[in-house]
Amino acid sequence: MLKEREGKYNVLEKEISDLKELITVLSESEIEDKIEEVERQVSDFKIEILLNGEYDRGNAILSIKSGAGGRDAEDWTCLLIEMYKRYCSLRGWTHSIVSESFGEGGGPEGRIGLKEVSIEIKGKMAYGFLKKETGIHRLVRISPFSSKDLRHTSFSSVEVLPEIKGDIDIELKEEDLKIETCKSSGHGGQNVNKRETAIRIIHTPTGLSASSQKERMQSRNREQALKILKAKLYLRKEQEKEDELNRVKDKKAPVEFGHQIRSYVLHPYTLVKDHRTNVETSNVDNVLNGNLDLFIQKEISL
Repeated sequence: MLKEREGKYNVLEKEISDLKELITVLSESEIEDKIEEVERQVSDFKIEILLNGEYDRGNAILSIKSGAGGRDAEDWTCLLIEMYKRYCSLRGWTHSIVSESFGEGGGPEGRIGLKEVSIEIKGKMAYGFLKKETGIHRLVRISPFSSKDLRHTSFSSVEVLPEIKGDIDIELKEEDLKIETCKSSGHGGQNVNKRETAIRIIHTPTGLSASSQKERMQSRNREQALKILKAKLYLRKEQEKEDELNRVKDKKAPVEFGHQIRSYVLHPYTLVKDHRTNVETSNVDNVLNGNLDLFIQKEISL
C-alpha cells in the first residue's frame, strides 16, 4: 500500500513540475514559433487531467480483427495497424507485435492481408488515449482487388486493453481454459518458428480468447496470453456494470464491437467522420498517417 501511495505521489509531483515548466514557457513565449508547441502542451495537459481511470496512465494492447469484406477487410486491417503504429511514433510510444494471423496476398504495394493482429504499446497514457478507439472502423473505397474498379465497403474491429499489473479480482480455473499451440505465423514462408511456441488460450465459459507469439519460449507466450485474457475478462466485468447502470438510467448502452464508431471514405469523396462526436475531416491521408488527435482528444473531453 505504501509503495502504491509513493507511486501516485511521484506521478502528481511530476505533473506539478510539468505545470510549473509550462507556466514558465507561457510567460516567456512571445516568439511566434513557440505558440504552436505551447498550445499542444496545454491541450495534452488538459487531456492528462481527464484521464484519471485506474489504468489510463499505463500501457495498452491494441488488437484489430478483419470483419465483413473478405480480402478488402484484411487489407483494411493492414492500413489500420499502420495508422496506429504511426500514431504511436508521433506520441513517442514504442510498439511490438504480440500476435498476427495473415490472410491472402496480392494487395496494393504487395501488402499481405491480416486477419487479425495485436500489438503491445508502451508509453505514457497509452491506454488512456487509445481506449475509446475500441469499436468498428468502416472503410469505403474503390477496391484494389476488383478488376472492374467497383466501390467496396470493409469493416474491421479494434479492441484496446489495458496492461494490468498485480492482482485483480479475476479467477481463471484451469478446467475453463482450452489451450492451443501452433507455430508462430509469418508471411512468405519467412521468420516462422519450427517449434510450436505460439499459444492461444480460450476461456470456454465466455468464448473469449487471447494469443501470443512474440516470445521464443512457449511458457512466456502462455504468460502473455493469460495476461491479455485477464484484461479481456476484467473489461467484460466492467462493461456489465456499465450496462446495468445504463439500464437503470433507461439508456441504451453501446455494445462492444457492435457499433460503428468511425468511417473512412476514399470514394466518391474523401472524408473521415467519427460518429460519436461528429468530428470530421476531408484530409484522409493525414489521418491514415497517424494524425488521430483530432478525434481522440475530442472523445476524451466529452
